[in-house]
Amino acid sequence: MTITRTVEGLKNGTVIDHIPAGQGLRILRLFKLAELGERVNVGFNLSSRHMGAKDLIKVENVELTEAQANELALFAPKATVNVIRDSEVVKKHKLAMPATIEGIFACPNSNCISHVEPVDSFFYVSEQTNDIKLKCKYCEKGFSKDIVTAVE
Repeated sequence: MTITRTVEGLKNGTVIDHIPAGQGLRILRLFKLAELGERVNVGFNLSSRHMGAKDLIKVENVELTEAQANELALFAPKATVNVIRDSEVVKKHKLAMPATIEGIFACPNSNCISHVEPVDSFFYVSEQTNDIKLKCKYCEKGFSKDIVTAVE
């Protein structure tokens, strides 16, 4: 018996492909993609000739901007982000590491003013040897991208 697996095509929305295996759920949570009120299709550990295994996210009726797509580069620098309209790819975002990230992640420093003042979180992004560091604008502490959490 052969099992055929298919991933339904998207009429309108955004496809985020070539996410490193294991990062898809993190991207869903941090960027709150499942909270947009639209249908989301997710594939984990899908077979990939180039990557071995990959994750995939499709979000209906949501078009990520180039700036939003670039924020994904923190966790999936080689991901492809395609905007779909009428079942056709109309835009392919080429990801670039953003210089700053605003309003997405909470500062891990519990003493940071961003936890008590009505300000959006703001981090400066820098690439260091095999890691990406985020420096909070307010408390000026640096953190690995792996310890940040989504803003509540």
